Amino acid sequence: MGMMSEFKEFAVKGNVVDMAVGIIIGAAFGKIVSALVGGVIMPPIGVALGGVDFSDLAFTVKEAVGDVPAVVISYGAFIQTVIDFTIIAFAIFMVIKLINSLKKEEEAAPSTPPPPSKEEVLLTEIRDLLKDRA
Repeated sequence: MGMMSEFKEFAVKGNVVDMAVGIIIGAAFGKIVSALVGGVIMPPIGVALGGVDFSDLAFTVKEAVGDVPAVVISYGAFIQTVIDFTIIAFAIFMVIKLINSLKKEEEAAPSTPPPPSKEEVLLTEIRDLLKDRA
């Protein structure tokens, strides 16, 4: 088997395609949540805390000198990223919880028993005939 045919077999397997779709949707969802946090959630929190803009929060380690930029620790961006992560993790948790509850409902649904096989029907008829003879 050639390398190209092996790669083709690997690439079109269901799990690989599903994983790729999940990664793409996850990245898009992450962008949506980042926009939500940065544009909708953080501004009111900043106002409530006295007009603080989290993206600007930083601790300057070394001031800028000439063409050399300042060395800063941007803890505001870190706080915003933690909030992004928390929202994404919670949303994923809720989706998984919903999927698990649907699976439990599916498993709990009463299934109809399969019809008896030909042998079972025949044995039942023989049993009934023997009961009638006695």
